[in-house]
Amino acid sequence: MFGRRRERPPTSEPQDEPTNQIPPVTVPRPARAPSGIGGLGLRARPSGIGARIRSLFGAAGPQSDSTWDEVEEVLIAGDVGASATMELVDAARTRFGRSAARDGESARAALAQEIRDRLTVVAPGTFELGPPPSVLLFVGVNGSGKTTTIAKLAARLQNEGRSVALAAADTFRAAAIEQLRIWGEQLGMPVIAQRAGADPGAVAFDAVTAAESRGLDAVLIDTAGRLQNKTQLMAELGKVRRVVERRLPGQPRHVLLVLDATTGQNGLSQAEAFSAEAGVTGVILTKLDGTAKGGIAVAIADRLRLPVLFVGVGEGIGDLAPFDVDAYVEWLLAA
Repeated sequence: MFGRRRERPPTSEPQDEPTNQIPPVTVPRPARAPSGIGGLGLRARPSGIGARIRSLFGAAGPQSDSTWDEVEEVLIAGDVGASATMELVDAARTRFGRSAARDGESARAALAQEIRDRLTVVAPGTFELGPPPSVLLFVGVNGSGKTTTIAKLAARLQNEGRSVALAAADTFRAAAIEQLRIWGEQLGMPVIAQRAGADPGAVAFDAVTAAESRGLDAVLIDTAGRLQNKTQLMAELGKVRRVVERRLPGQPRHVLLVLDATTGQNGLSQAEAFSAEAGVTGVILTKLDGTAKGGIAVAIADRLRLPVLFVGVGEGIGDLAPFDVDAYVEWLLAA
């Protein structure tokens, strides 16, 4: 239903996880872009990788092959991934060998440039909605922060002057429907929802129809969080996407995987499974401020060729920042 509250659905419907009480939501207006390293919003601390690498290189630079081997170990431990790390370090060693300066800062700069080049290959440039109504389909596992991320991006679009609707196609949890309704009320946005246990494809169809009839710029569709090994539920994502495509050819504009940065290399298997089933077009990394590693963005770009579009760097409604390659590399390697 569009724009009108219904009674809370019964909690006896099938659920992926227990229904929890939804805490009160406070939305500051306007949502402000986070400040921090290069505007990325990483205010708290560096990743931890940079300090260890700077210590290994020292002031004089790497003095032996064993130093580079230790750098590899640091990057692998930082979730960059084994294959990506070996290629990055080999390329950085070659770049450093060609440089005029042979000190520690030059070695670090060579590594930073190689990481930057890897990320730039899949960097999307400016995030665009395209012709209205633009459909954004959100997927991800339980606990990744998907519903809250939807609200953050919706607030960001709203502050840009876009008209936005939210769609509660996570019908397995009554709490998820209620949470999205609360966000909709706080943001002043219509929410399309049905009862718990309803067909997610039907909710997506209603959402696209409502957005088109009302001339909205975008509709953001939440889906049930699910583990990538739940075959039936993963197949349902493909069905939701096909419903959207049939109702509005050329949509969804974006299929966004919300990925918890603290999950490390397990995030790669999640991304692969969701990409195969739902055709993921981009990634939003959440909780990037809560990990001492953070190299997963490099692994995603290297192995999956998927761009990271936004990063979540806090719990506030404004704590969502566009992914910036230079700012990310600066944070990753900061001492």
